Amino acid sequence: MENINAQPQPRRARTSWQVTRSVWYAMFMREAISRTMADRMGWFWMLFEPVAFIAIMVGIRSFIRGDRLVVNAEFIPWMIAGLMGFFLVREGMMRGMGAIDGNQALFAYRQVQPVDPVLVRNFLEGMLRSFVFLIFIAGGLMLGIDFYPDNAIRVIGAWLSLWCLGIGLGLVTSVAATLVPEVGKVIRMLSLPLMILSGVIFPLNTLPHWLLEYLMLNPIPHGLETLRVGFFENYQVIHGTSMLYFWLFTLTLIALGLLMHLRFIDRLKAK
Repeated sequence: MENINAQPQPRRARTSWQVTRSVWYAMFMREAISRTMADRMGWFWMLFEPVAFIAIMVGIRSFIRGDRLVVNAEFIPWMIAGLMGFFLVREGMMRGMGAIDGNQALFAYRQVQPVDPVLVRNFLEGMLRSFVFLIFIAGGLMLGIDFYPDNAIRVIGAWLSLWCLGIGLGLVTSVAATLVPEVGKVIRMLSLPLMILSGVIFPLNTLPHWLLEYLMLNPIPHGLETLRVGFFENYQVIHGTSMLYFWLFTLTLIALGLLMHLRFIDRLKAK
């Protein structure tokens, strides 16, 4: 017989990590459904944007013969790798800017912090961009384009590094754009110039050395060149490419972004 006098066992309190994991999972499912299913054209635009850029640049190449400017690498795979790597960083930054305002109602729950939607959006965007990049690689191979990486480990490492840079930028811009909306407008305006100055659509090696020294202060070319050399083992990377500099910049951004979230947490929740 059951002991009717037995006392019910107290429910064990969840740890902070268990609570955070539950919050991230719930927000991930919410963001994934909104990102992929709310808009019937969502997947189309994710594929069409890089395809449109590639088509335009191939058309321009027919006039200026840009393929001759890339040493030991085919022009189309070289540009696809640069575009996809840059889009990974750019979308991490852009999606982070709207993450806090887009989830403002959830901050009524004390378990949800402003940093959570930024991290979740960046993780989701990275997963989607990785899937799209694999589609491009598979499609290129089926079309006979030499898009098989010579060093897959280096490609994966460079891709994850660019992903982390996008997270760092997203953490910083999410706070700055939420507190000062004009910052978001300026960042969106600088998106296209940043793509050009990052060596996405033409090799920076063709520029004068004095100008290249300033452009290489931007960490994005360091990641893109490492990604490209993973596909083309004999590719001549830009002089001064350093993943040490890239990671020092990235880790600084991540630390700064987290500190900004801690410092302005009350103002971010009250927006």
